[in-house]
Order: sequence, then structure tokens, then C-alpha cells
Amino acid sequence: MKERTYLKWYNKVGYGSGDIAGNVVYALLSAFVMIFLTDTVGLNAGIVGSLIAVSKLFDGISDIFFGSMIDKTHSKMGKARPWMFYGYFGCALCLVAIFVIPTGIGEFAQYAWFFIAYTLLNAGFYTANNIAYSALTALVTKNNHERVQMGSIRFMFAFGTSMLIQTITVGCVAYFGGGASAWRTVAIIYAIVGILSNSLSVWSVKELSPEELAEGEIGEKKQESAETYHLAEAFRLLIHNKYYLMICASYILMQIYSATLNMGIYFMTYVLKNANLLGVFSWAINIPMIVGLLFTPALVAKWKGMYRLNLYGYLLGTVGRLGVVVAGYMGSVPLMLFGTAVAAIGMSPLQGDMNALIATCSEYTFLKTGKRVDGTMYSCTSLGTKLGGGIGTAIAGWLLAYSGYVGGATEQSASCINMLHIMYLWLPMIFNLLITGILTRLNVEKANEELRRKTCC
Repeated sequence: MKERTYLKWYNKVGYGSGDIAGNVVYALLSAFVMIFLTDTVGLNAGIVGSLIAVSKLFDGISDIFFGSMIDKTHSKMGKARPWMFYGYFGCALCLVAIFVIPTGIGEFAQYAWFFIAYTLLNAGFYTANNIAYSALTALVTKNNHERVQMGSIRFMFAFGTSMLIQTITVGCVAYFGGGASAWRTVAIIYAIVGILSNSLSVWSVKELSPEELAEGEIGEKKQESAETYHLAEAFRLLIHNKYYLMICASYILMQIYSATLNMGIYFMTYVLKNANLLGVFSWAINIPMIVGLLFTPALVAKWKGMYRLNLYGYLLGTVGRLGVVVAGYMGSVPLMLFGTAVAAIGMSPLQGDMNALIATCSEYTFLKTGKRVDGTMYSCTSLGTKLGGGIGTAIAGWLLAYSGYVGGATEQSASCINMLHIMYLWLPMIFNLLITGILTRLNVEKANEELRRKTCC
């Protein structure tokens, strides 16, 4: 029997447009906040990296907290949509605050200003918005093919937005006159774009009722207990789901990978001697990624699941990044771009089906315990984005400081140049290899089928 569908094409596209909002925040911060702070504000890269790392200590608690709150929310808008809608206004304000650090308040006050704004953004508003946005995948449809489509469309918008921001931001800052005031103007424009796209996404879909979500599941009695848990119980449910832990680790590594690539502005400026190449490499990453996302739903259907597709894709992605390492030491930009594109194609399936994979992971918890924790389960997306992106940026700051990087200098020392090779060439390849290792064990679809057979018997 044909699986029921819940969404029209415009619901899926409208939902996906919400990642424009997420990525005007994430892409701007991950690619440019460090160089803004070091070269425009004049702060120390190592201290900034340490502040970002300390800020991450608040994130794990806030992720599980907001996920639990979403699970317990009952409103006319549903569970997740209120958090997604209202949370983004705080994201926009904090984004602008980061790029309006006053110049005359003293160095210590500048560090404090950045730390407070960055922590409020990541541990608070971005968490509420992003977990809610991801959780909608499980709350607006029960059709797994539609979930994969939503994820693919979502990440097409995400990578398209990231590519655009990495391509135009340097030029926009120059167009507005350069310096702190130009960065402030760009941040305000991006914040307004984010508010508009987030609002469009919220009102493009409607959540299913609890009764519709429970229909056809493993029993009314279990559903009655689905929400009778507290924060400590939610945490226990998460850590006892080994597939959640694997997805969490993978997502964190994926975001660290992206953060190290986003530090490519330093590699382009001081190794390749052309900062505008950041946009070219962004195209080499994002265009193949978007093409791969277009085919991900069909490939998941053809391969009858996500497991093999994700694993073989990341094997290809690791080989592609190894090619970038070789080409980088050869000094061949065309070969570096080719290896970058190959890696992006291989990595695209996991990006496209990640939300569906998390929904499947949530079903694993439900099949084992009868607890429905969709919002809490999707905390791994926010946790991974913020923790991974933050750790990646912090590592970059520490390594730059360790290598003797001098902000705004025309030339950097040999030790700094060697460090830039490690940061941009070696680290992304190593992170891909680690993710591939995790994916060899992440067959949650098979685990769910075995649980269903046991339940039926």
C-alpha cells in the first residue's frame, strides 16, 4: 500500500527556506567573525578562541532544555513553530550586537561584549530556533520520503545561502567603506533577511496533531506515556540511545569540518594570495553539494534506506579531501577545486537525509520505551551546529595564535603558513575519516525493523 503523503511542494520549499535564516547567522559567524575580531577590532585570536570554547559549556544544557520544552509545548501554533518564530528575533539582535562592538570601551570590555552576545545567541535564541526548525521534520509529516525531501530542500537553501555569503561578504564590506561600520551594516542586512525567511518558513507548514502522530504506532497505552517525563528523564532517554550518540558525534564533527573550511579566508589571503578565492572554493563546495542533494531522495528510495548511501558517500568524501591535501602541496588550485567538489558530492547524502535519520533515531527510542521525544532528539542538530562550529572556530583561533599570526599583516611567518596548511588541508580530511568510521555502525533503520518484528511477534 502506498504510504500516505502530507505535504505539497510549496510546503516543502517554504519549510526549506528557513535555512536561509539559520545560515545568515551561521555562515557569517563561522567564516568571518574571527577575521573581523582580529583584523578590524584588533582582538587576540587565541583569547577569542578561548572565549568561544568557554561559551560552548552552556550549549549542551540549553540544547536538552529547549528540546524538552518543545516536547512539552501545546499551543495553537503547535509544539515547535512558536519557538522557531519568536526565537529568531533574538538571533537577529545578537548577530548585530556581535558586529557592533564599541571601539572606545577598552579591550577587556570588548572581549566581554563579544562573549555575552555570542553566548546569548548560541546558548539561547539560536538553540530555541534551530531545534524547533529541525523538529518540524518529525511533526509535520510521518512519511519518511517526505522527510528526506524536506532535508534535501532545506540543505539546498543552507548551502546556497552559505555560498552566497562567502562569495559576497568581502565585497559588501568593501562596498560599504570597510572597517567596523561596514561590518555593522552587513550584519543588519543579513539579520533582516533572516527574519523574513524564518517567518516565511514558520507559516509554510502546519504541525500534525498528537493523535495524527500517534496513529498507527505501537499502541495507545504507550502513547499515553509519551510525554510524562522530566528533563532528567529526557537526558536519560538520549544517552541510552546509542544511535543518538553516534548522530551527535557525526554532526559535531561535520560542523567542526565546516568551521575549519570556513577559516579558509586566512589560507586564501596568506597562502594563495587572493582572498576572493574563498568565494570560488565556496562554489566548488556548495554547487556539487546542492546537486547531490537534488538526487538524495531518489537514491535513498533506490537503495532502500540511508545506511549504505551515507557510508559510501563519506568514503568518497574522504578520498576527495585527500586529493585536496595532495593538490594543496602541489600548489594546484584547479586540482584543489576538483578534489573539493568530489568531497562535496560524497558528503551530500548525509546532509540531505540527516533530519530523516534523526526522526528514525527518535522512532528507535519510541519503539523501545514508548516515549515520544522528537524535540529533545533534535537537540543534536543544534548541539552539533553550535558545539562543532564553536569548537572549530576556537581551534582555529588557538592554532593561529600558537603559530604567531599577526592580524592585518601583509605577510605571515613560515610557522603560520605551515599551520594554515594543517588547518585547511589536513584537519578536514581527518574529520571526514572519523565520520566515516562512525557511519559504519549507524544502521538505525535495521535496528528499528528488528524492534518492530519483535513487537509484532
